[in-house]
Amino acid sequence: MSRIGILPIDLPAGVTIEVDKENLVTVKGPKGELSQQVDKQITVKVEGNQVNVSRSSEEKDHKSKHGLYRSLLNNMVVGVSEGYTIKQELVGVGYRADVKGGNLLELSLGYSHDIIMKMPPEVKVEAVTERRSNPVITLTSIDKQLIGQVASKIRSIRPPEPYKGKGIRFVGEQVRRKAGKAASV
Repeated sequence: MSRIGILPIDLPAGVTIEVDKENLVTVKGPKGELSQQVDKQITVKVEGNQVNVSRSSEEKDHKSKHGLYRSLLNNMVVGVSEGYTIKQELVGVGYRADVKGGNLLELSLGYSHDIIMKMPPEVKVEAVTERRSNPVITLTSIDKQLIGQVASKIRSIRPPEPYKGKGIRFVGEQVRRKAGKAASV
């Protein structure tokens, strides 16, 4: 039995869910609207202020999708009611981040050129640089999958290296450090 799939999803105030005949689930809330196509073998029922997800059989494929779609629907409910935020910091001398035009992120990361990334319209980006601290990039969105993908793409430009710890890392992330080369005696 799926331990995650059988848990009901509680709907906060102001959030509504609609399921059409093709199993397209639409979640509307105060922050926006998201939709997800659900497999035909998975049934989504809205009862009052709770959503229950069930499967048609005990096949391995159906069991795995049961928990998956329940998690996806729960992420959608949380996204339209509260939203998601990811913070990343740039660790390194001379590393900078600027936001231009609302959705262009300009990064200066020690390469010979600046890197300019265009953000999807669903993701809002802010860059804060304070004296004596590392620049921090803040991503905000209602779509957990999209914001995670964008954060991963930004981090892949200059991942933290293990010797000095320079690079782009998530705020609070611990980078495993390696010892440097010992001096010969």
